[in-house]
Amino acid sequence: MNHVTEEDLVLYYYGEAGARGVEEHLGSCEACRESYHALQRVLNSVDSLPVPERAHDYEAQVWRSIEGKLPRRSFASRWFTWKPLAVAAAMAALVVAAFFAGRGFQKPHGEVAHDGNVRERVLLVAVGDHLERSRMMLVELSNSDAPKHGSLDISYEQRAAEDLIESNRLYRQTAMSSGDEATASLLEDLERVLLEVAHSPSAMSEKQLDDLRKEIEGQGILFKVKVFGDQVEQRQAAPSNGGVL
Repeated sequence: MNHVTEEDLVLYYYGEAGARGVEEHLGSCEACRESYHALQRVLNSVDSLPVPERAHDYEAQVWRSIEGKLPRRSFASRWFTWKPLAVAAAMAALVVAAFFAGRGFQKPHGEVAHDGNVRERVLLVAVGDHLERSRMMLVELSNSDAPKHGSLDISYEQRAAEDLIESNRLYRQTAMSSGDEATASLLEDLERVLLEVAHSPSAMSEKQLDDLRKEIEGQGILFKVKVFGDQVEQRQAAPSNGGVL
């Protein structure tokens, strides 16, 4: 009997796999049925996570984010639109990866399981999205200009950086536990830059913003993230190559 693959179970859960074939197999195979029920419990717990409520001054925040400098604030509005979905997606990717990392599926006649490939594809998507959101925020900040007399409000970018730091630590720990030193090292470098942004003054003078820009450029993090992102796209296009993140 050919068992249902881990990837097919995930796709079936989200209604993207051949329902009839999978249902028939689950009806006759106790091992796969138990595995699917376990996966259901994990993914149901993620789907039940509450969506953060809007702050009482949400409208005022939105107006401040677009007032005067719409292009510069485009990232802020996108971030608050994406944030609930981004957090849920990150957690879902990690729990699915952990689920497959700690659970074996029975394979007939010594067939080799491809759990590692499934975990890699899940984490590639998650880390790639995380790096892209981090890059967008840093590019937006680097391209901002503070007035010669006065200050520039970067509080939205700081809040985005704080959220990215939380996700970054989860991904870095996952990379370390998977033995992927290259990814862990990049995420460590990124975390230092995100911390620098989060801990900077919210109202920045022209000189302070220039110093922060030099710090970002000095770390070379934008170039590193761009190179890594290109590598992720190549590995996503050829998942059969295997390997770590």
